[in-house]
Amino acid sequence: MWAAQFYGFEEPRRWINSGGLGTMGVGLPYAMGIKLAKPDSDVFCITGEGSIQMCIQELSTCAQYKTPVKIISLNNRYLGMVRQWQELDYQGRYSHSYMDALPDFVKLAEAYGHVGLLVEKPSDVEPALKEAIRLKDRTVFLDVRTDPTENVWPMVQAGKGITEMLLGAEDL
Repeated sequence: MWAAQFYGFEEPRRWINSGGLGTMGVGLPYAMGIKLAKPDSDVFCITGEGSIQMCIQELSTCAQYKTPVKIISLNNRYLGMVRQWQELDYQGRYSHSYMDALPDFVKLAEAYGHVGLLVEKPSDVEPALKEAIRLKDRTVFLDVRTDPTENVWPMVQAGKGITEMLLGAEDL
């Protein structure tokens, strides 16, 4: 959701997603398909740590078919959209949205024969992205630690119309 709002696309047909339909796990398979169709392009999968785990085994397919995609996992240690709904609609009564048993994604990527990079602070982002781009023929997994309480805006609550969209916390 953040990438859709903030990434500056310079050409058409450079973005594919599930359209906000809650389809977790599709990012890596989408990225692999795009890389196979456009092998000379840099292909990035921007995902969350919960979503990437839905198809994490596709790291094996990336190795087998030499599909060097770049994975940017925005890791807030929550199922972020679920946590946001629970915060706003259920007064912060969180249930099954936190991730207390996450793998070490850097080691996991390396176990599949890929490159894993940990990004823990904003100043690490640009060097990690440059390194990922430099490694043209390698799948690179960036485990980007983010604020677990950050929400994604705008959003439309269940049962509400698009004209009732919440643009930020001030609309609550």
